[in-house]
Amino acid sequence: MTDAATALDLQDPATDPFEVARSAAAVVAERTGADHHDIALVLGSGWGQTADLVGETVATVDNTEVPGFAKAAVAGHSGTMRSVAVAGTARRALVFGTRTHYYEGRGVRAVVHAVRTAAAAGCRTVVLTNGCGGLDPAWRPGTPVLIRDHINLTADSPIEGANFVDLTDLYSPRLRSLAREVEPDLDEGVYVQFRGPHYETPAEVQMARTIGGDLVGMSTALEAIAARQAGLEVLGISLVTNPAAGISDVPLSHQEVIEAGQAAAERCGRLLAAVVARI
Repeated sequence: MTDAATALDLQDPATDPFEVARSAAAVVAERTGADHHDIALVLGSGWGQTADLVGETVATVDNTEVPGFAKAAVAGHSGTMRSVAVAGTARRALVFGTRTHYYEGRGVRAVVHAVRTAAAAGCRTVVLTNGCGGLDPAWRPGTPVLIRDHINLTADSPIEGANFVDLTDLYSPRLRSLAREVEPDLDEGVYVQFRGPHYETPAEVQMARTIGGDLVGMSTALEAIAARQAGLEVLGISLVTNPAAGISDVPLSHQEVIEAGQAAAERCGRLLAAVVARI
């Protein structure tokens, strides 16, 4: 199945995105030999080593072989998904090495397709990670921060029609408490999703701070909304890869994001692996 064919399936208004997710889950089950998975992880910038530390990779599937998915569009992301046997348990984790970003122009259905596929594959929990800009100067590059809430500035939603989904406790207090059992000094913050792909201006960062934001980035919020609609329990963790625009005088670059992620990779991987083992 080609990238073009999978993209058209989700972009066609007549297509049921949940049916595409069920088809994708069926292919994942066939290719991995697992009739269901228990937990899903979406790995953003800086979190790539996590799958190796969570447990043994039983199977690897190229994204382009699965309905609705496409190859990775961002440097530093992997264009595969993995079925991982969680160490010390009988559970399987479905690990997505990349995500579709809103700014790619494939539509919000494509952005949340991995989450819906995970739910169709049997997952009950999803861990959403990202690399982001930090608004607190105390959060140096390489600092992981739990997401306690978000502000969605994309002006879009993955929920279609008159389906009213409560987001009051979207980012699970139980899972955040569990994460602090692993690292008691983990801070929490409010993540603000912008559309991208350009970085935020200093004025936009100040706006985000004024309305209650602590972290800024280009992912996660839309996925979290879709996860709640699908009945998944959500844990969100950001890796501060750089101070947000205007917080420092250093110009922003994607290379900086990649380098900060590489420097923090082992710490982040071990943190997330320890959390997954407790979920």
